[in-house]
Parts: sequence; C-alpha cells; structure tokens
Amino acid sequence: MAKLKANVIDGTGKSTGKRDLPEGIFGGAVNVPLMHQVVTAQLAEARSGTASTKTRSEVRGGGKKPWRQKGTGRARHGSIRSPIWVGGGVVFGPHPRSYSVKVNKKMRAAALRSALADKSNEGAVWVLDGFSETKTKAAATALKAAGIEGRVLIVLDPEDEGSVTVDRAFRNLGHAAFSLVGSLGTYDVLVAEALIFTSAALDRLDSKTKEGAVG
Repeated sequence: MAKLKANVIDGTGKSTGKRDLPEGIFGGAVNVPLMHQVVTAQLAEARSGTASTKTRSEVRGGGKKPWRQKGTGRARHGSIRSPIWVGGGVVFGPHPRSYSVKVNKKMRAAALRSALADKSNEGAVWVLDGFSETKTKAAATALKAAGIEGRVLIVLDPEDEGSVTVDRAFRNLGHAAFSLVGSLGTYDVLVAEALIFTSAALDRLDSKTKEGAVG
C-alpha cells in the first residue's frame, strides 16, 4: 500500500516536496455513520440551551378572579394569567436545559481519524513550513500560489513559537479558521475544504498518536 503524503509549501506558497502522513491517523477507513453521530453530538453541545418561558404560576399578576363566576354572560375565568389569555403563562414552553449527548473518547478519536482519512483521500491536506511573515497579504498570496481555495482550517501547535506568526498572518482571512492540535474536532475537519498543518503541529499530532493519546 502506497504511503499517504501531503504537499509541503513554504511561506510563499511554493511546493517544496512531499511529507509522509502518519498511517495511524490518516490511513484508516472512513466511517460515515460514526462521523455523523459525533458531529451531531458536537453541534448539540454548542447549543446554549438558554431559551426559557414562564408557566402560569410564574407570570406576575393574576391573583384576583377577573369577574364573578356567573351572571355576566361571559365565559368562566379564574385568572388573567391563564395560558389562553394574552400575557398569560405558556404551556409546555422551553426551559433552560443541556443538549449535550454523551459520546465516549474512543468514538470521538475514531471519528476524528476517519475525518482526517477522508481529507487525505481527497488530497486536501497540506503542510506549512517556514512561514515567517505576519502580514495578511502574505498569507493570502501563499494560499493563492499553492492553489488552496475555500474554507481553510489551519492546525497549530500551542507550544511552537512560530504558531503566533502564522496566527497573525492568517487570522484576518475571512475563510480561515484555527484549531490547536489538542482541540481538533471532527466537525472542524469535515467543514473545511482544505486542511493545513504547520510542521510542528503535524509532529505533535504524530507524537500524540505514538503515545496513544489519539485513538
């Protein structure tokens, strides 16, 4: 089986060769149902769950019976805060809740490996090496020279000093998003059209895999 490779580009976007991708991360099978389950859970966790309504017991007022029970010719009512009144309580309305869905670590890791394998199969993985500019114009020029278009996810190593430079240069590009190696998620990978690792980030991801931290 041929080794998986990614194009390596420099600070100008010029290709400087190929780099082998870790088989244990990018070489697995693409499990679509698993990715769907994990992405659904990830999006559910992002929901705030703060929508709230008041029941008739929580709405202010309505302590007095609006009119006597009989003799007025009108329907019987006991409170102006009944749900059938304007300004009354809400029946079965939303209340603050958590939408989180439990997904174990092994499933999350397997889904991430599946998403990365899908991107590598599409040839949508690049490695950025030697980027030293801090200007957004330089970042845009590098992407254009490399032929990288659409939504870009840039993966950084939080302990690498060069990540600060890359972040400053790419952060103002409207189609660029960032993720750290330790917080890389399945949804982030799938929604991106191109995946760019800094050399340090790919090294760190490879070392985490060998230590058993991923998968």
